Amino acid sequence: MLKAMVVVAVGWIGAPILISQTTALPAAPAPIPDLLQEASEAYWSGKFDTAVEKYQAALRQNANSAEVYAGLARTYLKQEKVDAAFATAKQGVAELPASLAVHTALGEVYFRQAKMVEAEKEFLVGVNDPHPDARACLGLSRLYDVYSLHARARTMLNRAHELDPRDRDIQRRWMRTLRRQEQIELLEKYLAAPSNDNEDLTRSLHTYLELLRERAKQTRTNCQLVSKVRSTETALTPMLYDPKHLHGFGLVVKVNNQSSRLLLDTGASGLLINKKLAKKAGIEPLVTNQFGGIGDKGDASGFIGYADSIKIGELEFQHCLVEVSDKRSVLDDDGLIGADVFDHYLVTIDFLWQKLKLEELPQRPGEKAATATLASQEPGEADDEAGPGEAPQKASTENQSAEAKTANAKPAEGAGIGPQDRYVAPEMLSYTKIFRFGHDLLIPTRVGTAPPKLFLIDTGAMMNSISPEAAREVTKVHGDDMRVRGLSGSVKNVFSADKAMLEFSHFRQENQDMTAFDLSNVSRNAGTEISGILGFTTLRMFTLKIDYRDGLVDFIYNGPKQ
Repeated sequence: MLKAMVVVAVGWIGAPILISQTTALPAAPAPIPDLLQEASEAYWSGKFDTAVEKYQAALRQNANSAEVYAGLARTYLKQEKVDAAFATAKQGVAELPASLAVHTALGEVYFRQAKMVEAEKEFLVGVNDPHPDARACLGLSRLYDVYSLHARARTMLNRAHELDPRDRDIQRRWMRTLRRQEQIELLEKYLAAPSNDNEDLTRSLHTYLELLRERAKQTRTNCQLVSKVRSTETALTPMLYDPKHLHGFGLVVKVNNQSSRLLLDTGASGLLINKKLAKKAGIEPLVTNQFGGIGDKGDASGFIGYADSIKIGELEFQHCLVEVSDKRSVLDDDGLIGADVFDHYLVTIDFLWQKLKLEELPQRPGEKAATATLASQEPGEADDEAGPGEAPQKASTENQSAEAKTANAKPAEGAGIGPQDRYVAPEMLSYTKIFRFGHDLLIPTRVGTAPPKLFLIDTGAMMNSISPEAAREVTKVHGDDMRVRGLSGSVKNVFSADKAMLEFSHFRQENQDMTAFDLSNVSRNAGTEISGILGFTTLRMFTLKIDYRDGLVDFIYNGPKQ
């Protein structure tokens, strides 16, 4: 910009003459509303560095803007700069304690840090206000889902969408509650617009859209149980990575009558088989797909297809989706089966007697018996015929813990229709409540004297693992030449942690060896901090009883008295 400079000179008659000159000076600061608009546009289009620059400029001009603090904290979260996001949100709450926006942003940071009680408290500030904050409703919906309070989660999600249907984070979750054709139409519009979704999420949404389109063309019904047996018991088979060392237990699974041994993996989802088995079973590609897990080699390629028949013990399911790896083997096995495919059953994994038992879940009071399926299809697909979850429970907005409110909640009117809240049957009162993030089962675990953190229950992981950051809080971390391998290849920079006490559920184990490696990708994909993994070496000492529906796990110790 130019600014006039006035110079005084003396003319020939002695009168002063004004001579105007111009010099370049810095531009005047942009108005706060303009900076906020530019920052918001940069944020929603994925230009996070620009968004940070604009928000910081706005903050320098006005430290009393709730929108600036909330927007900057969310941008830092998108960049996985969790500490910076926390500092920003905390400062915002300190400066503007009456603002709903900054309380909601702080709740989102707490959720990412796996501080669920603190997150709930912040979200309730925005939900209970006479003019509720839409993103507070979204945050509480996410929280209730991981608490297995699915009816309350649905109510909060619908409320969030009513308050702000243009928020893309709300849109993305809400569209999954609709019928297939409605999902297709909305997802097409969503993916055509500018986005701040990361590459993995964008790719998975495109795959999901393609899968929805292909399934709409099919005459097949959803995956369903066709055998009359409603429970079964089948043998677990030892899986060896060399003649002397066990790395897990598997199941004999017949895919289109082709027999296979699939690793039973509580840290995985669905059915994943190698291309050799898929070819024998006649599995044809429906859509291409990429999948990944622990490892530094990036996602592996493959496809999704239909299996006409899947037999496990005495159970037979028909018309179920399976994932196929382009590799000839999946971790040196025929494939793996995520225990979450049995989420319509009470799953008992008995490592001592090497058996898997599937039983009907306790029936909620007043609820009709549900038809069992193999949960191999994409989330949101299974309810296509049932509709978008009618008659959900009304969510409570009382300022108290969700856990305290619903441990044995009364069934909703019209129970059995649509999503339902956690029900703890009398015979399950001793079970441990866990957080369920999709197929991941996360359990509060104490390492040494540090505060509890979330660990993944993972029968497919050989050893107990911990993030280096969590390990350094309680013990020493050393360089090591150990090898850790997952679906995404080998892991770089694997360390060993000195022996430490592990405490989870009702158990304490002294002097547990752990590997330490970066779990940030696992945490990012889950959307919350995962600080470690309870692997096969520990889990094999127990009989595990898993109720996926209600987010409950029981550990029955099979070893010598501690």
